[in-house]
Amino acid sequence: MTAAYLTVLALLGLAFGSFANVVIWRYPRGESLSVPGSHCPFCDHPVRWYDNIPVLSWILLRARCRDCSEPISIRYPIVESLSAVLWVLAGASFGFTLRALAAIIMFYLLLILSFIDLDTMRLPNSLVTLLGILGALGALASLLPVVDAVPLTLATDGWLSNPLVASLVGAALGAGVSLLIALGYQGVRKQQGFGMGDVKLLAAMGVYLGPYVLMAFFGGAILGALWGVVGMVRGGGGMRTKFPFGPFLALGGVLTAVWGPNLFVWYLTVLGITV
Repeated sequence: MTAAYLTVLALLGLAFGSFANVVIWRYPRGESLSVPGSHCPFCDHPVRWYDNIPVLSWILLRARCRDCSEPISIRYPIVESLSAVLWVLAGASFGFTLRALAAIIMFYLLLILSFIDLDTMRLPNSLVTLLGILGALGALASLLPVVDAVPLTLATDGWLSNPLVASLVGAALGAGVSLLIALGYQGVRKQQGFGMGDVKLLAAMGVYLGPYVLMAFFGGAILGALWGVVGMVRGGGGMRTKFPFGPFLALGGVLTAVWGPNLFVWYLTVLGITV
């Protein structure tokens, strides 16, 4: 059952990854997500169904359009493969549960937002809002005794064991802490170092992660800082070089959703604190 379940998730992840490519390309441009159908951006020829199989068609076509022979970006199979990996990761981490469904929704939308941020240096408010609304609906549904969906990292006792309270605290911490840091940085450096889109994204992620959103934030900040140092060394752009931060926050969010509580317990154990 586990192998069959994860296989189905992988196939669904590939299929939805193909749609993610459509959203990533068209949404920032204000284009319809359904009309026209998939077509080559160079010759506008419609893509045949057998040339639209995730990953496989890209390989069989040798990364070129069948009609005009223009190259097909490697971005397409990368997004499709990442989508499949994230769907499988959610299923393997949370089993055949509503929490796995919530994780899939979060991971999938974070994937789309990350690539849009890479392309445009923007996180569309509408997609970030959709992420937060779906999470809030999951938290509300989790108030029912038979539903366990959101947050993904829910405490087993205490006042944070209430799903809605944990989600609200997570959203407040995600937005509040990041906003304070952004304003502090801007006040000291006299320039914006942390966009408001990132603040809103952390608020939405907080709905799914509860207080653990702080782990996602600082984990993403560490990953982003390391990337910035590498880019500075290789490109010589200096500390003022801009790069999209959303993908690092998204990665921090995925890692926290899957391993956050265990990492927190391990950290406390290292400090000699018993939980």
